[in-house]
Parts: sequence; C-alpha cells; structure tokens
Amino acid sequence: MHVPRSIVILTGAGISAESGVPTFRGPDGLWEGRRVEDVATPEAFARAPADVQRFYDLRRAALAVVQPNPAHVALAKLQAALPGAVMIVTQNVDDLHERGGAAEVIHMHGELLSALCLACGTPSRWAGDLGRAHRCPACGAPDRLRPDIVWFGEMPYHMMRIEAALAACDTFVSIGTSGNVYPAAGYVELARRAGAHCLEINLEPSLGASRFHEVRHGPAGALVPAWVDEVLRASGGQG
Repeated sequence: MHVPRSIVILTGAGISAESGVPTFRGPDGLWEGRRVEDVATPEAFARAPADVQRFYDLRRAALAVVQPNPAHVALAKLQAALPGAVMIVTQNVDDLHERGGAAEVIHMHGELLSALCLACGTPSRWAGDLGRAHRCPACGAPDRLRPDIVWFGEMPYHMMRIEAALAACDTFVSIGTSGNVYPAAGYVELARRAGAHCLEINLEPSLGASRFHEVRHGPAGALVPAWVDEVLRASGGQG
C-alpha cells in the first residue's frame, strides 16, 4: 500500500455517533426540534443568552455518559507511533479524541469543555455549567463567558495551520463526515492539489466521495483500526 509520511486526518460527527453522541442532522440528533437560528448563531446568543447557555450546558454534561470508541483509540495509536507525522483535525466539539489518547487535536469548530470571554477573547478550560454568572479566569470580567463553539456565520479556528498542513501532506483521510459543511468539505481538493492520496472512511458515501482516490464504507469503529494497522505495518511499525 501507499506508505504515508505526512498524514492529515479530518473527523466529523460520524466517528462520535458510534460512541452515542447525537449527530447534527440525524433523525435522532440533538438539534431535532430546535432551529439552528435559536441555538447556534451569535444572534441567538444576543437574543436569548440563557437559553443558548442551557443548551450547551446540557451538551457538556452529556459528555460524561459517552466513551471513546475503537476509532478514536486507533487514531491516537497512529499519532503516537508516528510522532510529528499525524495531524488530527476534528469538526466535533466533544473530547473523545483526547480521552482516546490523542496527544494533539485541532478543534476547528471549538470545544464544549472551553469557555470564551467576550471581554478579552481568551478561551479557558471549562467543565461546568455556563448558564449562570461567572467571572473570566483570565481577565476577571463578570458574566462575559460564552460557549467556545464556532457558530454559524463565524470563522472556524486554526484555518491557516490546517490549510498549510493539507498543502504539505501526502495522505488525507476523512472519517465520518457528510461532505456538505464548508470549509472542511473542500479539504479533499486542497489535498489532491498537493498530490496527496485521499481516503474516505464513512458509514455511507459522503457528498464528496467521488473526489477521493479510495473509499471504505462501514462503521468507523471497525474500519479505522484496520486502516491504522495497515499503515503501521507498511511503515515498519506494529499493526
């Protein structure tokens, strides 16, 4: 097989869904019955901050009842086995990659376990509720914390770093993504232009499946560990 030397891995809702985290648009999804405009935009927060805070407080609390699955653990194993060669970028706001053992994860859409201060712009680790008055741990401003989540209409985080990695990688893997949320849906094109081998691992074909050189469809919990073992064997590591 192709032996990767520089790998960028993009993960989406599908990988966390196998741990029991509701997907964004699934029939059993967390957002069912709630308009995006009511809970995931700056305008919603300005209009009804307590309602938005409560929504994310519930999502944050729900992390306690889900666990990393074999796909999260396998990606952490790959990152540890190939130091400096594996960048994990996730669209997910949970902490399952970290709890699965990943040393570094780029959260392009923010994190539930982080609060952002509207006064000083500093993110702070946050595990409890935000739905009541708190002071910013960095600047002390009262009642100025919001969920550190990239809402619709806001710019995703770490864009320059991600795009630089895509331009230099030789392997791009998209796992559990729908292929319809930009800018992430365009990452396969950036990687292709760089000459990278592009692999999709998804429960079913994404909207952009035809743009990948290779596709593997089925549960991430089975397919990702198998792919990681292939990579490690090909690179001389242990599969």
